[in-house]
Amino acid sequence: MVREAGGVERSRRSLRTSARRDGGAVLAPEDLYEVVAEPTPAGTGGHGPVLVHALTGFVDAGAASQLVATHLLGRLESRVLARFDTDLVHDYRGRRPPMTFSGDRFEDADLPELVLHEVLDEAGTPFLLLAGSEPDLHWQRFATAVHQLAQRAGARLAVSLQGIPWAAPHTRPAALTAHASDRALIAGRPRWFDAVVVPGHAGAFVELSLARAGLPSMGFSVHVPHYLGSTTFPPSAVALLEALSQATGLQLEEAITELAATGVEVLVQVDEQVAASTETREAVSALEHQYDAVAAGRGLTGPSLVSPHLPEDEVADGDELAAQLEAFLRSQDSGQDGSATGS
Repeated sequence: MVREAGGVERSRRSLRTSARRDGGAVLAPEDLYEVVAEPTPAGTGGHGPVLVHALTGFVDAGAASQLVATHLLGRLESRVLARFDTDLVHDYRGRRPPMTFSGDRFEDADLPELVLHEVLDEAGTPFLLLAGSEPDLHWQRFATAVHQLAQRAGARLAVSLQGIPWAAPHTRPAALTAHASDRALIAGRPRWFDAVVVPGHAGAFVELSLARAGLPSMGFSVHVPHYLGSTTFPPSAVALLEALSQATGLQLEEAITELAATGVEVLVQVDEQVAASTETREAVSALEHQYDAVAAGRGLTGPSLVSPHLPEDEVADGDELAAQLEAFLRSQDSGQDGSATGS
C-alpha cells in the first residue's frame, strides 16, 4: 500500500513537470513573476543579503509594515529586481482597487503591486525587500517563487514584518511577538502564547514555506494599540525597524530617527483625542497598569518574559487575549468577502 501510494505520487509529479514543459495548464512558480534586474552578487564567504517581506492586505494594524516599506524605499537607494503579475494572484472582486471618476469619465485605477526590491542600507549593504499587496491566489506557487528569487540573490535569512492589534496603551514602548524557524534567532524575546490557531495570511505562509525549504526564517509582529489599529501609527513601524536592525545588523539608524520624529507628532495628536474623553482616558489607564505590571515582572512564571502573564485579578489570561486576537483576525477575513480591508 505504501509503495503504491508513493508510486502514484511520483506519477503525479511527472505529469506536472511534463505539463509545465509542454505549456499546459499547470502554472510554474516562475510564471508568476518577471525578473527585471540581477541582484548584486553575494559578498565574500557567501554572506548573502537578508530578505525582508512586508505584505499588506489581510491585517496590518497601524499600517506598520506598509509604513516600513514606504519609508525605506523613500529614503534609501533601491532598484527593482522582480515584479509579480498581480493579475494572476490578486482577487480584484474581493479587494476592489479604487478608481478615480471625474464627472463624466474614469481617469485612473490604483492597481495593487507586488515587487521585490534590492535596497542599500545606510552603510551600503544590500538587502531584499518584498513589498506590496499580499496575493489572494496561488499561495504555494507564490511561496516557491519567493524562494526561487531568494536563492537567485543568495539570501541568508528571511524576516517578515507585520502589525497586529493588541490590548496595549499608546503611551508605552511597543512590544513585539517574535517568531522564527530556530529559537536561537530570537533568543531573549518574549513568548506571549503557547498556541493559537488563526486564519493564515500570505506573509506567514511565506515564512513557514521558506523555513521548510531550508532558508532560516523569522519575523516580528508589533503590538499595535487596538484602538489605533485602523489608523496609520508610526511608532509601531519604528519598533519593527529597530527589531529588524537588531536582528540582522542592517544600518537603519537615520531612517529610524526620522520616522520616530513623525511618530512623536502622531502621539501628541492621539494624546489630545484621549484627553477629550473620560471613558477613553480610563481605558488607556487600565492598559497602562497592565503593561507596567508585566514589564515589572509581576506574576511571571519564570525568571524572564518567556511566558508573560499577570495575576488573574489584574488582567485577562492568555487564552482570552488569544481568543480576542483570533476573533479580530476572523472578522478581517470575513470582511474581505465583499469589500476591501486593505490594499
